[in-house]
Amino acid sequence: MIHDLGTQDQRRVLRNRQSEIRNRPIFTLMAWKSKLILPFAKRTATKLKADARNACACQERILQSIVHQSRNTQIGLELGFDRIGTHADFKNQVPILDYESLRGYIDEIVAGKQDVLWPGRPRYFAKSSGTTSGVKYIPIMQDSIPNHIGSARSALFNYVAHKKDASIFDGKMIFLSGSPVLEQKGNIPTGRLSGIVNHLIPRWIKSNQLPTYETNCIEDWEKKVDKIVEESLTVPEPSLPRASRGEGPADMRLISGIPPWVQMYYERLIAASGKATVSEIFPNYSLFVYGGVNYAPYASKLEELVGKRIDTLETYPASEGFIAYQDTWPYEGLRLNINSGIFFEFIPVGSLSSSNPDRLTLRDVELDKDYSVIINSNAGLWGYSIGDTVRFVSKDPYRIIFSGRVEHFISAFGEHVIAKEVEQALSAACAVTGVQVTEFTVAPQVNPSDKGAPYHEWFIEFDEVPQDLNVFRNKLEASMMAQNIYYRDLREGNILRPLVITIVQKDAFRNYMESQGKLGGQNKLPRLKNDRSIVDKLII
Repeated sequence: MIHDLGTQDQRRVLRNRQSEIRNRPIFTLMAWKSKLILPFAKRTATKLKADARNACACQERILQSIVHQSRNTQIGLELGFDRIGTHADFKNQVPILDYESLRGYIDEIVAGKQDVLWPGRPRYFAKSSGTTSGVKYIPIMQDSIPNHIGSARSALFNYVAHKKDASIFDGKMIFLSGSPVLEQKGNIPTGRLSGIVNHLIPRWIKSNQLPTYETNCIEDWEKKVDKIVEESLTVPEPSLPRASRGEGPADMRLISGIPPWVQMYYERLIAASGKATVSEIFPNYSLFVYGGVNYAPYASKLEELVGKRIDTLETYPASEGFIAYQDTWPYEGLRLNINSGIFFEFIPVGSLSSSNPDRLTLRDVELDKDYSVIINSNAGLWGYSIGDTVRFVSKDPYRIIFSGRVEHFISAFGEHVIAKEVEQALSAACAVTGVQVTEFTVAPQVNPSDKGAPYHEWFIEFDEVPQDLNVFRNKLEASMMAQNIYYRDLREGNILRPLVITIVQKDAFRNYMESQGKLGGQNKLPRLKNDRSIVDKLII
């Protein structure tokens, strides 16, 4: 998650200082790391503030730079990048694109072609779940790696500067992530972004990192968590003399991961240790870093498991780029990552599908309005809609909150399930069972009344209720796991239990739509929603 410390001279100073203290007692080494990092962290925070004061100018420079660098690529020649001088020119010549629009270019890259979307060939493909596209392969170029890694470092260093304390680097850090085992796509290493990042963590932080690489490679999530717990509880104790050094719980300072996965880790850690709370096991644990899902539904449970309130650091990473990160405590939205290889455009929600939507720069956005996010980057993404909507809560500096997806979706656990996936899963289940469905919608159940694992709840009005509902449910479950790789991972990792079907009485959906003043016309029932605001109003 963290990039190199700074310039070559700065890194040379760090190496020399580390050499000077190499022969000191081992228990003092980690403390030196925090002392060395704090000045770099303060410098990073100062630079971020300077960038924020000049956000619009930074964005304009990035646009000019990425267009100039790509003028001789295949897409640059096709779209006339050499004739682009202003954002107005850019809008006229570069259309809004989705993954389907880029698929042909990606196929040419896979076939071995160079200089397609960006000079050279991608260093990695980040595999991501698509909408109409199935699995997407998002290029990560050598030039765009600092956006992913350096931005994570900046977020951490900014936190350290805010706290005036870098002691999180004096102990262990756990990054709960995907497997770093990568496949090949056109001779390009390919995997989940979190797995790719494991290959990019710099050496100076490796000594802090848990789990081990071998454990991180375990594909079975339950086995992986058990092994991570074992490693967390049996780390050699460096503060003891070498002759008597034993094993004990890690001196954990930072844990990073998606909240539901972290909750599972906490629960197994407590069960294995016999302790009442995580803070009894890790008394120096002080920072939880997360992103990808809304933290609020998990906050009270996670704090209960930890046994004390600790700091949190929210980030907004995506396969397409590192979008934003928390820079204030208490929370005031996430600072947009305005000087890291991405030129942002914002389209007012509702107009993305129009023939000529407004494409706004930072200068033009307004507070408390929802915008679709469009990125143009040094990864070779142009006019690319990432499918997210954001709302600006501050313009000095520019801070955003994630407000949703362009389409209806469920991502209560990071699964990014969309309407097309649930519709196709239901169609497949109906086709093999002969069941007919009148209407349906899907909602997450984050806090089940039986205190068990959460699940997706399908509210279905059948023409006739299936004679064997379990057979139908199993077919639907299998279809959903085939539709969405993230949902499959959550199920196979037992983060989610199997989906639950709730039978809806005849006309319940009709009555709901009528109660909302949306009966008839062009009004449609959302196939899914990321909360229970629809299903709680159904008359069942």
